[in-house]
Amino acid sequence: KNPLKKPGCALSAQGRDTSCACLAPGNAARRNIFFFQERHMPPIRFIHAADLHLDAAFSGLSRDIPADFAERLRTATFTAFRRLLDLCERESPDFLLLAGDVYNQEDASVSAQLALRDGFRRLESLSIPVFLVHGNHDPLASRLRSVRWPGNVTVFGELPDAVPVFRKGEGTPLAIIHGASHASGRETRNLAALFRRTEACGLHVGLLHATPGDADGVARYAPFSQEDLKASGMDYWALGHIHDRREVCREPLAAYPGCTQGLHINEPGEKGCLLVTAEARPDGGYAVRTSFRPLGPAVWKTLDMDLGGAASLDELENRLRAGLDRAAAEVWSGCEMLLVRLRLQGRTELDGLLRKGTTCAELADRLREDGSGVPRIWIKDIDVATRPCVERGALLEREDLLGEVFRLSEAARTASGLQALREGPLAPLFAHARAGKALEPLTDEELARLLADAESLCLDLLEND
Repeated sequence: KNPLKKPGCALSAQGRDTSCACLAPGNAARRNIFFFQERHMPPIRFIHAADLHLDAAFSGLSRDIPADFAERLRTATFTAFRRLLDLCERESPDFLLLAGDVYNQEDASVSAQLALRDGFRRLESLSIPVFLVHGNHDPLASRLRSVRWPGNVTVFGELPDAVPVFRKGEGTPLAIIHGASHASGRETRNLAALFRRTEACGLHVGLLHATPGDADGVARYAPFSQEDLKASGMDYWALGHIHDRREVCREPLAAYPGCTQGLHINEPGEKGCLLVTAEARPDGGYAVRTSFRPLGPAVWKTLDMDLGGAASLDELENRLRAGLDRAAAEVWSGCEMLLVRLRLQGRTELDGLLRKGTTCAELADRLREDGSGVPRIWIKDIDVATRPCVERGALLEREDLLGEVFRLSEAARTASGLQALREGPLAPLFAHARAGKALEPLTDEELARLLADAESLCLDLLEND
C-alpha cells in the first residue's frame, strides 16, 4: 500500500501512473517536454541524507574524557538528526530521502527507534513525505516491528519499487522515487541493475544503499557500476553507505551525502546532508544540482603541525596552541566539539624528547586543560613524525653502526626492498593465526613510515644516549 498515492490515480504493479494523459509508451521526451511547457513546474527541492547511525558509539577515545564531553558525544548522532529535521522545517523540501543505515546496528536501540518515529511525526505535521531504504547495518531481516511509522513514511522492500510523490492539489506526479532495501546484513545482489524507469511523468530518483564496484577498502555491499546507474534511466541517484561526500558520476548525477556525524578519526571533516534542486529543461531532462548542509556537532580532524626549527618546550607549546586556535576558527558555526589528532612534523631538536616515554601523553593532557571554548577541543592523540636535526646524507656516509642502519633502511625503501620486508621479517606476523586476523596489510606508505620511525629510534639510541 502506498500512503502517498493520490486518490483516483491508477498505478500499475510497477508503480506507473496509468491515468496520466501523457504516458504513451515510447514518447518519454515528448512527455517531459509537455510536462515542462504546460505545467511550468517550479524547481523540485528535496533533502538527501544517509548513514545516520543513530545511537552509535564513538571509537578511539580515551576513558578519561570529561563526563559532560562524553555525554555530548553519546548524543551527537541524535543532535545531527534533530538538525536534519530543523533543516527540513526551514527549507520545506518536497520530500526527504534516507539512503540506509539509519540505525547503527541490526538490533536498533529503543531510543533510536523512538527518536526516528518522533522525527517522522514532526515531518508529517509539516506535510513532508519521507522515503527510506535499509542498508547493511539495519537490513529488512532484522527490522523490528514494534514501531509504527506515520502515514508520510514509505519504506521500500527488498526488490525495487516505484512510488510517486504529489504536490498538494496536483494530479500529476512531481517525482517518482525508486527504492530497494538490503534483505540481510550481507547483501551481495547488484540491486542497482534491477532499477528501471517507468513511463510516469516527473523526476525519477533512485534511492539505494550500495557500494561502487571500484571502491577500494570498502565492504562491497550491493555492488554496482556506473553503467548500471546509467542504464536505469534515473534522473538522480540518492546513494548511501560511503561516509564521505562524493559524486559517482554526473550523467545521471549520482551522489553520496556522507554520514550525518563522523564516528572516528578516519571520518574527518564536516558531515551532513545534501539539498538537491532539480529543474525541468525544455529537452525533457532535468538540471540537477546539490548543495551540502553540515549537521554533525562533532568534527574530527588530523592537524599537521610543522615543528621545524623548534628548540624549546615553550616554542613547541605555543605552536601547538596557535594551530589548535586556527583549527577551531575554521570549523562551521554548528561545531560544538573538535576532536583532534596532532601530527607533529619537521626537523627539530625536540625529536628525541617527543619520542620518549610519556612526553606526548603529558603534552596532550596539558593542551586539554583549557577546554572551555566553543568548540571544545579534545586531543585524541599525538602522532610523532618529526625528524632529528641531522643531515641524512652525512649519516649514509658514516662508517659505523648508525651509518649501516641508515644504509639498510635506504635500500629497504625501494619497491623490491619493501616487498622483501613483507615476504621476510613481517611474514610470520601476518601469517600468525590470531594476529593475522586483526592486522590489515601494510601499504608502501605505511612501511616507509615504519622505516623512518626505526631510523629515528636508532639515531636517538645510538647517537644521543
